[in-house]
Order: sequence, then structure tokens, then C-alpha cells
Amino acid sequence: MKEVQEAKEVQVKLPFKAEGGEKTFRSKMWPGLVLEWREEHLLLELPSESDSISSAVYGGGAGRLKRAVNQFVSRDYECSNPVQDMQNKLLEWGYPLEGCAGLMTAVPLEHAAVAEADIGSAGIVCCVTAAAGNAARAGSERSVLAAYRPGTINIMLGIDGWLSQSAMVNAVMTATEAKAAALADLGVTDAENGLIATGTTTDAIVLAVSGSRRYAAEHVYAGTATDLGGAVGRLVYSAVTESLRSVMAAKSVSRAQEEALQATHRVHAEASQTTPSALPRDAENGGRK
Repeated sequence: MKEVQEAKEVQVKLPFKAEGGEKTFRSKMWPGLVLEWREEHLLLELPSESDSISSAVYGGGAGRLKRAVNQFVSRDYECSNPVQDMQNKLLEWGYPLEGCAGLMTAVPLEHAAVAEADIGSAGIVCCVTAAAGNAARAGSERSVLAAYRPGTINIMLGIDGWLSQSAMVNAVMTATEAKAAALADLGVTDAENGLIATGTTTDAIVLAVSGSRRYAAEHVYAGTATDLGGAVGRLVYSAVTESLRSVMAAKSVSRAQEEALQATHRVHAEASQTTPSALPRDAENGGRK
């Protein structure tokens, strides 16, 4: 695994993994933006309706957004109708359907990584849930899925500032490149061909932009040569890296515990199968000669 150096430039938090059970993250870069860990989901609540573009399974595409939900589902989730399933959950949780984007993830929500920055011309907030169990390399021949599967790397990106529509698409491109870079530096490979992965088979992204003029800046580009694109790339790279590392560490601990448990069971099984040695003749006779 290559040493990851760029992540050190950005402070990344795992707010819901902290001791004390923190359930709410309030952004310092986009005033009023709140990320909460609620029952079976993360809720990203925006302070006001914002421009958005996303690949969300529910409410995806271009439009206006007030909130985004990242729902936790089990790995064996029966996903024949995820749109209806998500709608049912939103209604159950009491969220208006209009202006809501819904993502699904099989990553335990305590591994959500959050990074943010104020670049002087925009405030940026990034939340990522990531795992690499179905890592894949774009551009290579591989198996395809006939049905939807829960997203494995989900990115929720919020920008407080003014962006043109083309800059919003540009920001999504930059975020995707940063995700691929993080996977490459972590040495994540496509299990089908052994090549460095560029993502997973089920990644999703939501980008929300406030349109605020408080920074007195207009962003018409968001590539890596711009201050905005550079910051988006660093935040996404760092958050993907931190979330993946957290998941990998948890799996490593789980494997170690499972191996220790199996070893204990083997010892007990072997002990129970051992034939007791014959008792001394004196003992058999109750100590009589």
C-alpha cells in the first residue's frame, strides 16, 4: 500500500465514531448546514433550498434540493424497487418528498468521514461513506449488474457559493477523480482483474450549491487548476481515504476476534475428544491392595 500524504493537508473527522455518541455535525463553512445521524440514516439538512445535481437513486438528476438522506441497508438488501423503498422510508421518517435526494449504503454509518474548508471564495463541506468490497476499474472488461445495488462510496458535497451549471458538473468530475486517486493510493484493486480500482460498482454522489453571493465570487470552472476544484479534490480525497481506513480497521478487528473465537472453539473441541488416561489400579480399587 502506498503511503498517503495528501490527506494530511485536510482535517477529517469521523464525527459519529467519537466517544460520547455524537449524533450531530454542524458545519462551520456553510452556516446552517447540519448533518445528523438518525435511525438507519444520515440526514444532510441544508439551510435553504439549493441547486443540485446528483446520481441519487431517489430524487437524482438536476434540480432544487433541501435535504439529502444516506440510508443504511444490509448487504443482502432486496433491491428490486429501491425508489419505492426509499420513498416509503422518507414518509416513515416524516420528510417531505419534494427537494429530497436519497442514497443507500451498506457501510455502517459510524464510518462516515467529514471534511470542510473555507477557500475565501466558497465554503465547502464533504461527507463520505466508503467501503471497497465491490471495487471496480472503469474502462476494463468486467461483470455487470442487472439490478440496483446499495452505493458503496457515497459522496455528499455541499458548496456555499455561486457556481455556474457547467462548474457544478466540473466539481462532480473533480470529486470523482479525487475518489479514484484515493483508491489508487490505498492500493485498492478490482477483484476480477487485479487492476487498480477507480471506484466501486455502485458509487453515488450528491452536489448541492447554495448560490450565495456572500463571497462575491463567481465560479465558472471547478477543475483541479482552480481554487475551488483544488479544494474539492483535497476534501473528497481525504474523506474517502479516512472512511475507507476506518472500515478496513473495523474489519481487521472483526477478523482477529473471529479467528480468536475459532481458535478457542478448536481448543475446546480437541480437549473434549481427548481420551482420559486410565486411572491407576489402586484408584480403581478404591485404594485397596
